[in-house]
Formats: sequence, C-alpha cells, structure tokens
Amino acid sequence: MKIEHLALWTSRLEPMRDFYLEHFGCSANAKYVNPASGFNSYFLTFPAGGARLEIMCKPDLTAAGTAPRTGYAHFALSLGNEERVRELTEALRRKGIAVISEPRRTGDGYYESVATDPDGNLIELTA
Repeated sequence: MKIEHLALWTSRLEPMRDFYLEHFGCSANAKYVNPASGFNSYFLTFPAGGARLEIMCKPDLTAAGTAPRTGYAHFALSLGNEERVRELTEALRRKGIAVISEPRRTGDGYYESVATDPDGNLIELTA
C-alpha cells in the first residue's frame, strides 16, 4: 500500500501551482474544470515520483484559517540529504516564503525544516 496523492483546497489555484512548480520541480497535468460545479484542480507530480499533490478550488470555498479545523497538519518531502534541506530552506527564505522551523535534528531522528506554501500549509523538508 502507498499514498497515491494528498489533496489541498485553495482559493488561489494558479499561484499554488506555480509555487510547487518553481520551488519543488513538480510538473502539472492540464487543468481540470467542471463547469457545472465550478470545481478546478491540478495534479502535481514530484520529480522523484511517489505520491502526487492535488490542489483544488471551487467558488464557495471558505478562506483558510477562518475557523478551527481538523485534518491536514503537514506533509513531508524527502530531499535526500541535510545539505539540500539547508539549501532549499534558504532559497525559500530569500523568496520571502515563511520558514517556520529552521533546519535541525528532531527527537524522532529526522533532519528537517518547515516552510509554508502560499496558503500557509506546512511543508516539512526532510533528509
């Protein structure tokens, strides 16, 4: 068994797609549009394969952070080594992207940092 994909709701579909393409080397499928419901989505594929990320929007979506919610906490991307974690953390910071947690060794053995995407979703960068 493996995770096929994770899905995130967003009110900014194109900026979210561009963020993952630019900073994580993803490729995107053609935009899916359901004219009846107003639902739009992209599936993003990471360069090394594995689970994909689906980003989705629809007209009646509530803005993130306006109410307490359960569910998604973060997802982690394995970058392969500690140097790559440090490099990407700094590259994101230089672009004005929020770095929530500096590169460090965690109690459970990961070397990681945490940054956000344009909607404030947490992304762990791990080695």
